[in-house]
Amino acid sequence: MNYTNQGNNDTRSGFGAGMTELGRTNPKVVALCADLIGSLKLQQFIDENPERFFQVGIAEANMMGIAAGLTIGGKIPFTGTFANFSTGRVYDQIRQSIAYSDKNVKICASHAGLTLGEDGATHQILEDIGLMKMLPGMTVINPCDYNQTKAATIAIADHHGPVYLRFGRPKVANFTPVDQKFEIGKALMLQEGTDVTIVATGHMVWEALLAAEALETEGISAEVINIHTIKPLDDEAILKSVKKTSCIVTAEEHNFLGGLGESVARVLTTQHPTPQEFVATQDTFGESGTPAQLMEKYGLNNKAIVAAVHRVLQRKR
Repeated sequence: MNYTNQGNNDTRSGFGAGMTELGRTNPKVVALCADLIGSLKLQQFIDENPERFFQVGIAEANMMGIAAGLTIGGKIPFTGTFANFSTGRVYDQIRQSIAYSDKNVKICASHAGLTLGEDGATHQILEDIGLMKMLPGMTVINPCDYNQTKAATIAIADHHGPVYLRFGRPKVANFTPVDQKFEIGKALMLQEGTDVTIVATGHMVWEALLAAEALETEGISAEVINIHTIKPLDDEAILKSVKKTSCIVTAEEHNFLGGLGESVARVLTTQHPTPQEFVATQDTFGESGTPAQLMEKYGLNNKAIVAAVHRVLQRKR
């Protein structure tokens, strides 16, 4: 494995670090929050730029409307709350006031997926990628670690148009380069292989690398690709890989309906039919538990990826 864990850190702190840098380098950037400053790691941005922060309170729909309005004056608003409240609670406002109007709003969503943990199913969301990717013109980004989340936060300020940036609560492996350049829509080859393609997004990227390491001991060569941008999807990278390996596993902390796997399946079905296995939740809500317990129960870890590889290799043969 070519990537080494530099120490565990939470991706939401990567967002906070990215916002701090934007506060110093881009005067058009403003931040809005729905009573979750600590959870979104925004305090340093606020301390340095108090006049560029708007505390909306527990009024997420109003936050989206205010953000849309701020773009008219040339501001680049970043909204911040939990992923569930960033999407499900305010879908109408995002659709009508932001996406339909092509407003330059960056919807930044923390505590996504099962790894929100003990807060349970009412706060976890496993359908947000599907909700956002179906909106015309919406860019959907799901970075894998602290460093990549910081880089993505900085990069989306220079992208004109609505963006959904998804990240998480728990401390996870931080393994990508510190000073990386984030390129929207460009998948990253993490490890080359010949027997199977594993494409993963978010917290599942590190699990995919661990799975590849385990598979190597079995004599199975796995190619691992980090799909940090789910829309626009890097079709070319996926097709190039499966033409070599002839089978693929997709891995995501999201429902298999509407997520990364479904987007990949569309590419394969229309351009290069290929055996595919999905590592994702199976059309279910989550529940309360530690992140590790939930990832184990719902089959979202390196062991589940290894099992999926064995299944797809059987189909390939």
